[in-house]
Amino acid sequence: MSKITAAITGVQGYVPDYILTNQELEKMVDTTDEWITTRTGIKERHILKGENQGTSVMGIEAVKGLLKKTNTAPEEIDLLICATVTPDMVFPATANIIADAIGATRAFSYDLGAACSGFLFALVTGAQFIETGRYKKVVVVGADKMSSIVDYSERTTCIIFGDGAGAVLLEPTTEGVGIMDSILRTDGSGAQYLHMKAGGSRKPASADTVAAKEHFVYQEGSAVFKFAVTNMADVSAEIMEKNGLQGKDVSWLVPHQANKRIIDATANRMGVSSDKVMLNIHRYGNTTSGTIPLCLWDYEQQLKKGDNIILAAFGGGFTWGSIWVKWAYDPK
Repeated sequence: MSKITAAITGVQGYVPDYILTNQELEKMVDTTDEWITTRTGIKERHILKGENQGTSVMGIEAVKGLLKKTNTAPEEIDLLICATVTPDMVFPATANIIADAIGATRAFSYDLGAACSGFLFALVTGAQFIETGRYKKVVVVGADKMSSIVDYSERTTCIIFGDGAGAVLLEPTTEGVGIMDSILRTDGSGAQYLHMKAGGSRKPASADTVAAKEHFVYQEGSAVFKFAVTNMADVSAEIMEKNGLQGKDVSWLVPHQANKRIIDATANRMGVSSDKVMLNIHRYGNTTSGTIPLCLWDYEQQLKKGDNIILAAFGGGFTWGSIWVKWAYDPK
């Protein structure tokens, strides 16, 4: 019997209509378009506006589009995982809200939190259910409303993040394509450099924590950059070496879209040329769990069956990892 692997059989993204440009940020904080662009590569980011608009709003739209594109009925979904660090609320899970809204009445669903590496962690987790033969259709969502936890008077963080969501459908295959291998890593000692100070059980919300602006992203940029630029590049090179892949064998690098310099360093370490690197950071900024599926969505028509694709990410926690995927279908 041929080995069952989990193949990505469809991808869909969603970003809100409102676009926050670098020029607008120049009016909000002490920064310039040139400063932002040269250090991050970001030109604009999409922001979810309006009352009662949580991460689930974007996840719902991404999954609805995915089901339509793949001609999948909501009742066929066995499992839905949502990678996010900005859930609608502490409970229930944002995945539960998405599943209910799309009519996935036979699925169980839950959230997974691994910061910017969340989509990779969720993708590998979802793949296990396919590979065991237990489930036939698993939806993995990466979605974050980072604007809800960004201080727009803090110039070092507010320039980086945007809102967005992406979703993929996983199905079983025996054709030798799909998710081939993965390396996932964490180092909790990195929490001190990138975290949210309040809002959890250690330091519940209070008038004092709100006044002290402790419900926003806290980041020590230089420390995070050093860890990210090393570990994301190393783990990407490691998965290639483990599977006998060279730069010429890789059709696409799909890196987490946090910083153009980190992306360039990863590609250089892998021996992959810039024309093989998926890049949309200039349009969306860092959407955390949403960056990798949004890249796949943007580049879907350029992907061919059998393409070797390396997904790579680094996030707060610290979390990082890389996945080798053989693309499962040709452009439609």
